Amino acid sequence: VTGVQTCALPISIGASSKKDFIYKLSIAYKEARETSYWIRLLKANGDIPIPAAIELLDESQQLERLLVSILKTSKLNC
Repeated sequence: VTGVQTCALPISIGASSKKDFIYKLSIAYKEARETSYWIRLLKANGDIPIPAAIELLDESQQLERLLVSILKTSKLNC
């Protein structure tokens, strides 16, 4: 995949521009952070079992890291 293809790819999956793509990714990242917050809160209150909370929190944090990586790459490449 060439650099031109890499830059054009996100635009074709729902964003109207590179700036729009980065904006939507930043919203997704904020939502993932909020999800992690709510999982921690539910765990602390005993509303969900600890093993389930740990698994969900791990997945949410993986998603956060993925989104941060995509955001950084997107900002640098185009």
